Amino acid sequence: MKSVKININSIDKVKAFVNVVTRFDNDFDLIAGRYVIDAKSIMGIFSLDLSQDLELVIQKDTDIDAIMDALKDFIVG
Repeated sequence: MKSVKININSIDKVKAFVNVVTRFDNDFDLIAGRYVIDAKSIMGIFSLDLSQDLELVIQKDTDIDAIMDALKDFIVG
C-alpha cells in the first residue's frame, strides 16, 4: 500500500485523473478529511472539496512504478 498527496482542482484534471486510474487493475481510494471514496468514481470525486489536496491510497504494490509515473502530473510535492 502506498499513499501520496494529489491535486485535482478542475473538471479537466478530474476527468484526466479518472482516465489514468481506470487503466490499472488496482484499488485506489481518495481521502479528504473523514471521507473515503473510490478514486475510479467520477461522481464520488466531485462530492469532495477539490480546492484542497487529497490523499490517494494505492491498495496494492503491483505496478507501483507504472502507476506513479502515470500520476506524476497530479502528485503534489
